[in-house]
Amino acid sequence: MTSLADPSLDALYRAHSSWLVGWLSTRARCRTRASDLAQETFCRLAEHPGLSLQAHPRRYLATVARRLLIDDVRRRKSERSFLEAFALHMGHAAPPTPERIAEAVQELTILVQLLGELPERARRAFLLSRVDGLTYGEIAAELGVSVSRVKQYVARAFAHCYIVAHGCPD
Repeated sequence: MTSLADPSLDALYRAHSSWLVGWLSTRARCRTRASDLAQETFCRLAEHPGLSLQAHPRRYLATVARRLLIDDVRRRKSERSFLEAFALHMGHAAPPTPERIAEAVQELTILVQLLGELPERARRAFLLSRVDGLTYGEIAAELGVSVSRVKQYVARAFAHCYIVAHGCPD
């Protein structure tokens, strides 16, 4: 790595980067991924100039790296899920490009955040309907509510998605 703009970050990198790669290697089980995550850790620190890490630098580095590792695992899981769904629904079509996979993962992440904003029952009714393919009657039995209530939950979820995607209708 070339010299960083922040001399304290440069010193931190020189003193702890090898340790961080080793620490990540045991958790990521891949030295290349560990190196990438270590690099990303220091890039994150570079976004916060003047951050003092003199007291416990390894503890802080490990915390940032652990969070990046968790994000990486989630992203890879989303990629696998997308590829499995693609194979299931598209059969022998040409596999998606890496760009399309990244785009799909980003869309799924946004969808998860969007659905996370809904009340629990509305979210659950929506997912049971759209993902699991249950009928409103089956969902009503599952949630212990009426079919009309399920319709309200699903409508609320659709309305929320529409408003987020297109803005509030006039």
